[in-house]
Amino acid sequence: ARNPAQHRTFLPPLLCLIPTGFPVRSVDMQRATDNITIRQGDTAIIRCYVDDKVSKVAWLNRSNIIFAGQDKWSLDPRVDLVTKGQLEYSLRIQKVDVYDEGSYTCSIQTKQQPKTSQVYLIVQVPANIYKVSEDITVNEGSNVTLSCLASGRPDPTITWRLLNPSAEPLDGEEYLDIIGIMRNQAGRYECKASNDVATPDVKYVNVVVNYPPTIKKTQSSETQVGRMGTLQCDATAVPTPEFEWYRDEKRLSNTQGINIQILGTTTVLMIANVTEEDYGNYTCVASNRLGVQNASLFLYRPGTGRDINGAACVSQSLWLMLASFACLFFKC
Repeated sequence: ARNPAQHRTFLPPLLCLIPTGFPVRSVDMQRATDNITIRQGDTAIIRCYVDDKVSKVAWLNRSNIIFAGQDKWSLDPRVDLVTKGQLEYSLRIQKVDVYDEGSYTCSIQTKQQPKTSQVYLIVQVPANIYKVSEDITVNEGSNVTLSCLASGRPDPTITWRLLNPSAEPLDGEEYLDIIGIMRNQAGRYECKASNDVATPDVKYVNVVVNYPPTIKKTQSSETQVGRMGTLQCDATAVPTPEFEWYRDEKRLSNTQGINIQILGTTTVLMIANVTEEDYGNYTCVASNRLGVQNASLFLYRPGTGRDINGAACVSQSLWLMLASFACLFFKC
C-alpha cells in the first residue's frame, strides 16, 4: 500500500503583523516565538497560512481560545478573522491597546501531527505628558522646582530647555531644580517627552522672576534759557517700576511748565521755557514692591562742562543719597 504521507503536502504556516501605515513583516513560523511591535491604536493582522490538508485550526491568546475554526469564542468586537480562500487563517485586532500585549498561538491539526507557532505582541504607547507645572511667578533668589510627568511604553525620556536664544538642554528629568533663580533665568521652559514611538509630546511652563528696580541709563540736559529741557531715566524691574521725580526734596508733578511722561520702563521730565531757577540737580526714583533705586540728573546752562549722560550718584533711597553728600561736605 502506498504511504499516504508521501503524497501529503504541508505549507509551513507564516505569521506576520501588519500595523497600519507600517511595512509588512513576515515571521517564519518554524521559529519558536517572534516578538513583534505595534503602536497603540493601530490595527494588527497576525497571519497564519495553512494548506488544504489541515483538519482543525484555532487561535489562542495565552490559554484563552479566540477562534476555534470559524467559531468565535472571544467577546471582543475588535477581533475577527481574515480568510482569503482556504489557505489563510489570520487574526485581526483593531485599535490595539496595551492589554492586547502577550502571546498569540496559531494551532494547526493535520493528520500527520499538530503544529503550533507563537507570536508575542508588544504594544508601544506614544509618550504623553499628563502633568506639568503651572506658570509661576517668583522673586529673584528663590529656589524653583518644575515638574513634568509623562507616561508611555517604553518609558519616555524627559528633557528640559529654557527657550532663550541659546536654548541649551538643562540638567533635569521629571523634576528641574533651579537654585537661587536669577532674572536672566526667567522665560518659557520647554518640557519634551519622547520614546521614538511617535512625535514627542511637548509642554511649556512660563516662569516670571520679580526683581527690584535697577536704573540702567540717565540722560541729563544742557539747555539754554527759554528753551525746553528734557531729562530721561530708564530702569529695569519686574513688576514694572513706578517713577517719581524730585527737585531737592520736593516731589514734582504735572504742573504749568512741567510735564512728566512714563512709557513702560522709561520716564521723561520736560521743563518748558527753562529759567535760571530751573538749573540744578534732579532726582529720578524708580520703585516696585521689592525695592527702590534713584539717580541724579542735571539740567545746566550751556558751557558748564557737566557730563550730560548723567552717571551720577545712585543709591537705594533719596535720603541715603542726601546723607552721603552731607557726610562728604563736613568730612565725617
